[in-house]
Amino acid sequence: PGSDFFKVMEKEIGHLPFIAEDLGEITPEVYALRDEFKLPGMKVLQFAFGDDMAQSIHIPHNYPVNCYTYTGTHDNNTLIGWFENEADAQNLKRLKQYTGKKISAENLNWTLIELAYASVAKTVMMPMQDIFGEDEKARMNTPASTNLNWSWRMLPGNLNKQLQKKLKKMALFYNRA
Repeated sequence: PGSDFFKVMEKEIGHLPFIAEDLGEITPEVYALRDEFKLPGMKVLQFAFGDDMAQSIHIPHNYPVNCYTYTGTHDNNTLIGWFENEADAQNLKRLKQYTGKKISAENLNWTLIELAYASVAKTVMMPMQDIFGEDEKARMNTPASTNLNWSWRMLPGNLNKQLQKKLKKMALFYNRA
């Protein structure tokens, strides 16, 4: 939709409760439309540690306040799946440089979750699979594939008291409660 659509929506409902999915190959017109209506964009931490890390729009030090940050989206591997199968040695080296931590499958998910919480992003989003430290078997969706998409389910009891306390503590510490 173009500017006229959003003007009508804004007139009818006031503040537009939308998130602009500004990922992938986006034209300048899309960015202009997003900015004209002050729609928050998306930042994905898995995309932050490439060759262009210092200038990446996905690295927390470059975030605008008006954005949503994600550890990953429904179309990405889980953080652990990314770590074990997709991140190369240079990605992991840059991740270590950025966080000051030796990164392993045991601490990756909470290291990136904390980066997201500590950022200036308006809102932090993370798949439950990342909170639980699930590997690639818990991936939600693989674009251009029909195999096992959308089959992962959170089970009763997965979000146990220990995880609830950890998330609450982090939310309070980073003023996100």
